[in-house]
Amino acid sequence: MMMRSLRTGSEKAACRSFCFYADGHTSTKRIAGAAAAAAVLLLTGCGGSSASLSAVGTAEPTVTASATSTAMPTPISKTPCSSVDSQKFAGSATYNCTRDESGALIWLEASEARALKDKLSAEAAAKAAAEKAAADKAAADKAAAEKAAEDRAAADAAAQEAARQAADAKAAQDAAAAQAAAEAAAKAAPPPPKAVPVAPAAGAGCDPNYSGCVPIASDVDCAGGSGNGPAYVRGPVQVIGNDIYGLDRDGDGLGCE
Repeated sequence: MMMRSLRTGSEKAACRSFCFYADGHTSTKRIAGAAAAAAVLLLTGCGGSSASLSAVGTAEPTVTASATSTAMPTPISKTPCSSVDSQKFAGSATYNCTRDESGALIWLEASEARALKDKLSAEAAAKAAAEKAAADKAAADKAAAEKAAEDRAAADAAAQEAARQAADAKAAQDAAAAQAAAEAAAKAAPPPPKAVPVAPAAGAGCDPNYSGCVPIASDVDCAGGSGNGPAYVRGPVQVIGNDIYGLDRDGDGLGCE
C-alpha cells in the first residue's frame, strides 16, 4: 500500500516536471533537470539501486551552441573612387562616386551625395552670380567713367569755343567802337586848312592880283574848264587881291582848284 503511495507520489512529481515542459515556461536545461528528477522518483518508488540513482542524478544534457559568425562588410563611405557618378551597392545602401568640396572623388551614400551636389551647385551658382554682379558693376563703372570723361572733354571744348567766340565778339566790338569813335572825332573836328601853294612872285606879264602867274588879258579862264578864254591858267592859284577874272568860284581864296 505504501509502495503504491510512493508510486503515486513519483508519478505526480514526474507529471509536474513534464507539465512544465508542456506549458513552455522553462528552458531546455530546466526541462532536462525535471525529467531527471522524475526518473529518480520513479526508480526510488520501484526499488532501484543507488548506482542507478547516481547515474540518473549526475546525467545532464549537453547543450551545443552553434554560433554563426557574420563577417562585417568593409565600409566604403568616403573612400576614393575613380569615375564620377558611378554607383556601388553594399547591402541595401547605394553609393555614388561624388566630387567633394576639395575636388577629390569619393564614395558617398546616395542621399548624402545628392545633398553635397546640391550644396556645391548652390555655392557655384552663388559664386557665378557674385562674379557676374562684380563684372557688371566694373563694366558699368568703366562706362560711367568714360562717359564722364567724354562729357568733361565736350564741356571743355564747348567752353573753349565759347571763350574764343566771346573774344572775337569783344574784339569786333572794340574795333567797331574804335572806328565809330574815330569817325565821330573826325566829324567833330574842324576841317584842316587847305594847303596854299606858294605862288611864285608875279613877273612880267602876270596879273598882280594873283599869286602865281595869271596872264594879263581881257579874260582868263581855268584851263580844262568851260570858259572860253582867250587866256587860260592852270591852277591852283591864290587870290591875293581882287579876283578880276572870277577864278575863285567858292570864295575860299583859291582859284582853278
